[in-house]
Amino acid sequence: MSRGSGKGLSLKDKLDGNELDLSLCDLNEVPVRELAALPKATVLDLSCNNLISLPSDFCSLMHLVKLDLSKNRLQQLPLDFGRLVNLQHLDLLNNRLVTLPVSFAQLKNLKWLDLKDNPLDPVLAKVAGDCLDEKQCKQAAVKVLQHMKAIQSEQDRQRQQKLQAEREMEKKREAEQRAKEAQERELRKREKAEEKERRRREYDAQKAAKQEMEKKTKKETGHTRKPASSSRPTQPPRYKPSWSRLVLRVLLFVLFCILCTLAACKLTELQHQPLCVSMNTLYEDVVAALQNHKTLQNMLQHNS
Repeated sequence: MSRGSGKGLSLKDKLDGNELDLSLCDLNEVPVRELAALPKATVLDLSCNNLISLPSDFCSLMHLVKLDLSKNRLQQLPLDFGRLVNLQHLDLLNNRLVTLPVSFAQLKNLKWLDLKDNPLDPVLAKVAGDCLDEKQCKQAAVKVLQHMKAIQSEQDRQRQQKLQAEREMEKKREAEQRAKEAQERELRKREKAEEKERRRREYDAQKAAKQEMEKKTKKETGHTRKPASSSRPTQPPRYKPSWSRLVLRVLLFVLFCILCTLAACKLTELQHQPLCVSMNTLYEDVVAALQNHKTLQNMLQHNS
């Protein structure tokens, strides 16, 4: 590796046991692919270079146990820096770091840490303290891990709260949606019932109108037929001639003649004639006999 990029440089020539020294190589970037091919290199020295940042795939070098990144120009570490779970010794002296990634809390095997000469956040700087001897550097590792774990826990808590709030909001939206759908169903049901009632009233009205029309038609038909029947001239019933009627007529004619004879005998000068005298005597005898009979008398009184 070239001087600036590290390409053309044989890493195997620099490998001494499990230690790989790439310090003072004027590196602008880390040769991650070549380093991944050397899993035996658990101790890596990248100090005194021109590194501004570490690539994200640098965190795949999980075999690293000791890492020296001091005296570079690092402004931040990769977000998943905590994947280097086997890391025990980390030197970040004299860089441009302000904060550490939250995943730093996952470096559970970290025993030694140096963060001196970085423009750290005041809280983080106070937690890290000085790293002037072995004891202070070990204490820095413990305190920074605790601090980052607390930050991670707080972020997890906030994340859980946010997630819970989102879930509650989602439940609320679902409840509102269900209430809205229920209200719409109730509205549709009520509209359907009203429509059904309206159609029923229309049906009843049409039925009543039809019945009224039928009654009116029948009434008009009856009125129309009556004048037709009354317009015809009434004719006296025609009686068929019979023997009884003929005999009755003859008897009535004879009676009429007798009455006329009696009237003539009573009222005219013929009353002194023998025939009229006999007729008058017979009439008076018949009347006297009839008057003696109660039933006939009642009939005569009724008829009179």
